[in-house]
Amino acid sequence: MHVIYHSEYDEAFLIKSVRGRWVLDSRGNPTVQVKVVTEGLGVGVGYAPSGASTGVHEAVEVRDGGREFHGKGVGRAVENVNKMIAPAIIGMDSRRQREIDMKMIEMDGTRNKARIGGNAIVATSIAVAKAAASTMDLPLYQYIGGKQADLLPVPMLNIINGGVHAGNKLDFQEFMIVPAGFSTFSEALRASVEIYHELKNILKNRYGPQAINVGDEGGFAPPLEKTREALDLLVDSIKAAGYSPGDQVALALDVASSRLFNRDRNVYVIEGQELSVDKLIDYYSKLVNDYPIVSIEDPFHEDDFEAFAKFTSEFSHRILVVGDDLFVTNPERLEKGISMRAANAVLVKVNQVGTLTETFAVIDIARTAGYRTIISHRSGETEDTAISDLAVGVRAGLIKTGAPARGERTAKYNRLLEIEEEVEKPKYPGFSVFPRKP
Repeated sequence: MHVIYHSEYDEAFLIKSVRGRWVLDSRGNPTVQVKVVTEGLGVGVGYAPSGASTGVHEAVEVRDGGREFHGKGVGRAVENVNKMIAPAIIGMDSRRQREIDMKMIEMDGTRNKARIGGNAIVATSIAVAKAAASTMDLPLYQYIGGKQADLLPVPMLNIINGGVHAGNKLDFQEFMIVPAGFSTFSEALRASVEIYHELKNILKNRYGPQAINVGDEGGFAPPLEKTREALDLLVDSIKAAGYSPGDQVALALDVASSRLFNRDRNVYVIEGQELSVDKLIDYYSKLVNDYPIVSIEDPFHEDDFEAFAKFTSEFSHRILVVGDDLFVTNPERLEKGISMRAANAVLVKVNQVGTLTETFAVIDIARTAGYRTIISHRSGETEDTAISDLAVGVRAGLIKTGAPARGERTAKYNRLLEIEEEVEKPKYPGFSVFPRKP
């Protein structure tokens, strides 16, 4: 784990049973759940989330194909847990996270976990950590980070959905509010909820009841076409809730630009306009100048390290330039980005790389290079709150887990509220996790 517990042999921590099963995610699709029990009756349950906007370099989900669940069944992945992973790790010490994760990686034998399945492996990896923490009678964040795990993350809440997360014509995928100008996490979350409900009222009054339908991540999916329309709505909602845009609540974007890139013409198509890299940088520049934006995720397509580097050189002193599809929580891709000075922040999704061990490696690499880490959910989520504990355990300072709506999203926020009460002296980093206050 991130904190190494130098403990002698203790039979209580030996893995007694491993059981995989299919359960439903937040989109009503099947996914993998794994339950690990130790000899000391510690119990850990891990889930595999699933993305809609996935990078081509991510760990592969094993799906069944065929007619059942429209081809999205996970029967083979579950069988891989029960018939391959379980016999291999039963009897191992649950505290030996790295050894267990490496065993699964070696058994799979592919670069992208395509044989056993990233979904089977990640659910097991998380379940093992939870089982060890349970056996030790520690909360997961403290098992990961020790007594110094006291930093609550600044949430980045996607309250207007576009792209593949919604049925509207917004090109950009996520329009987020960032409540960084508060002294505690709970105050920041309260403000976010109030802004979310003001946005709902504004949308209903301006566009009618159909505008308050929500997308996969709990944000509204109004019938908009223009980026600035969405940003203006966020600013209006912040003001309507009685808060100051930029001073108390900033904005962030996830462009998910791989979908907007025309490879044949080498241009990005945004709102019907064909933009070169230079013109797109100019487009972003105007947005950053006109709105209190503190972060832009995936401003260029997933293999364009050069464009990321150019944009970062111009804007790293003002905003976080976040790599998601660019890095896919992969140590090799992150190291390439660091060497090219492409981006200054990395989105961390455990299921993109497949194990907690590899996730910790990415976080360590990023931290050493001075990159910010943002712990993130997926659009197809579950009720699992592991990423809340992970964000606190590694002292990430930032989390992205959707709007303050839908149970699979609010579960993460509710867990953070609980952690804030448990920690003796919780800290909230505010704007210090960004290059500057807008």
